[in-house]
Amino acid sequence: MTDGPSATPAPSRRKPRRGGKRVLRIVLLALAVLILAAGGAGWWAYSHLNGNIDSVDLDQAIGDDRPKKVVPGAQNILVLGSDSRAGANGDLDHGDVAGARSDTAMLIHVPEGRAKATAVSIPRDTLISRPECRKADGKTVAAAERVMFNSVYTLAGPACVVKTVEQLSGIRVDHFVEVDFAGFKGLVDALGGVTVTLDQPMSGAKGGLKLDPGTHRLDGEQSLKFVRTRYGYGDGSDLGRIGLQQQFMIAMLSEMKKQDALGNPARLYKLADAGTKSLTTDSELASLTALADFAQSMKGVNPETMETIMLPVAYDKVDPNRVVVAQPQAGMLWEALRTDQKIPAEAKKSPASGSKG
Repeated sequence: MTDGPSATPAPSRRKPRRGGKRVLRIVLLALAVLILAAGGAGWWAYSHLNGNIDSVDLDQAIGDDRPKKVVPGAQNILVLGSDSRAGANGDLDHGDVAGARSDTAMLIHVPEGRAKATAVSIPRDTLISRPECRKADGKTVAAAERVMFNSVYTLAGPACVVKTVEQLSGIRVDHFVEVDFAGFKGLVDALGGVTVTLDQPMSGAKGGLKLDPGTHRLDGEQSLKFVRTRYGYGDGSDLGRIGLQQQFMIAMLSEMKKQDALGNPARLYKLADAGTKSLTTDSELASLTALADFAQSMKGVNPETMETIMLPVAYDKVDPNRVVVAQPQAGMLWEALRTDQKIPAEAKKSPASGSKG
């Protein structure tokens, strides 16, 4: 399978990017960790997987300047998909982009009772106000206005992303989970590949995958290109890419079920090892036991019924390639999540074209 020629340049007014490609992967990883811990894994395996997990102490990094928790039994988890160019990710094809960035950001709200969930994706090109942040090395990053949300991670690190989201939404973030692209590739390879079926060709434009219509078995690197594909498939929109990503995650779940991966200790360990190598959490989740307990508490949440909403945005009047938070829709959305209330239909509408909830 080879890449095709470059497509025509994207139009100047870009559709806001929508997150979503990592939600099921996080659920899968948590479930794998839960089963592994419950199955009595050996101390060496437990210690090894524990050592794979990096962590961030949010209270220490952010300080006391955080929103108060309104509904004690609710949970708010910020999920970041990072596109780091360091370590294992350095071997992946990133085009001309250097450094590290948060490629996907989703605030997942699980109401009291833990029976359902809502995921709010924040478009990476949204212009926001960045608060003053303290980096991991102790240096301070000054507050700034009208900066891209995507740039916060690059400049100040994940704790600053959490602080930014808290100040943007007024919602206390209980937990933070980050998975990078290398982890995605490793999980697919640990499964031995994933099978997908296309009803139209994929051209391979702009680093995407070149595939004919029909059924294909993809390895980790091919899968990474598959979920990144935008311009070479369908209408070339971000919404089209989200469809591909959802299709792939369903295929990945089916592959795990087919192989009985969760019932095979050796394969399960391989999956957990691949996932935890690229996992960063808040300090409260930074162990297999804590992850297992958290996954157990979320067992009533069905990923297939999770409501996915994009933060309402409008095109910026100065720079049409960027978007800004749309009011009053966003305020209504955050208030509903903060207080565990039903989300009004109006709060799901976004003025920017292509940004359906």
